Amino acid sequence: MHARTTILVVVAAIFVPLTGHSQELVPRAYWPAPSGTNLLVTGYQYSEGDVLTDPSLPVDGVESKIEFLSLTYQRTLALFGRTTNLQLNVPYAWGNAQGLAEGEFRSRDISNLADARALLSINLAGAPAMDGEKFQQLRTNPRTIVGASVLVSAPTGKWDAGRIFNAGSNRWAVKPAIGIIYPLRPKLLLEFEAGTWFFGDNDDFLGDTRTQDPLLSTQFHVIKRIRPGLWASLDFNYYWGGRTEIGGVTRDDRQENSRIGATFVIPLKRRHALRIAASVPLDTSAGGDFDTVTVAYAYLWR
Repeated sequence: MHARTTILVVVAAIFVPLTGHSQELVPRAYWPAPSGTNLLVTGYQYSEGDVLTDPSLPVDGVESKIEFLSLTYQRTLALFGRTTNLQLNVPYAWGNAQGLAEGEFRSRDISNLADARALLSINLAGAPAMDGEKFQQLRTNPRTIVGASVLVSAPTGKWDAGRIFNAGSNRWAVKPAIGIIYPLRPKLLLEFEAGTWFFGDNDDFLGDTRTQDPLLSTQFHVIKRIRPGLWASLDFNYYWGGRTEIGGVTRDDRQENSRIGATFVIPLKRRHALRIAASVPLDTSAGGDFDTVTVAYAYLWR
């Protein structure tokens, strides 16, 4: 099987969005690849508006311009006879964020490492561990695929306890999820994911402890395969919950937001591909009112 074919099936899932835990728009995240596939991806993301590296911060009227540069490695392997992906992502963030915190104007220039992420996903049905030949058969005659994943965000980013705006979040977070890919036609796929973010406490937030309720997150994607290696998707998400508490005081910041976007994957040449994505808010109750554009370059080897 050609490496070119493999990379363009996998590349969309490897760039983890960085603008907020609940706001992922990642099509084909549960589509498999042959065992032994490796991907190295560098991605750039620009976001403008009410955007923060941690969207649960107690800030109003946020106006930010934040850029991210990330390096991601993914390996596909066999676990219990099923297709499994292990992914590691390290981001760097820079830009300016400003807004009102308890009626006081705050502004800060950011240029530091953000929180690293690790993702483990496994196909439960429809995609056993496979070689190149079986993978080609799946591409020709796609079938329903069910997968599960666990995404972990580690507090590795730069944190300054005396500042509202930081590149890191100073807390652990984990999101278990389940996803389904359903082929409407051989070249038209419908994908759905549902998961919940669970957050650890930030016990060093301006002298107080900040906690956050679980945040339910869903994604929907309609994916069109145009020709080998070239495809596009229409992306939508909806997330709710995540109310925060600071120093024992509950805040009125329960999220009930949604976004819409599009993703394109373009073949460059053997072993190389380009991913372009953009999204805008549909409805926002707390945070998340921003526009974002992503460009990612991927290189594959086996």
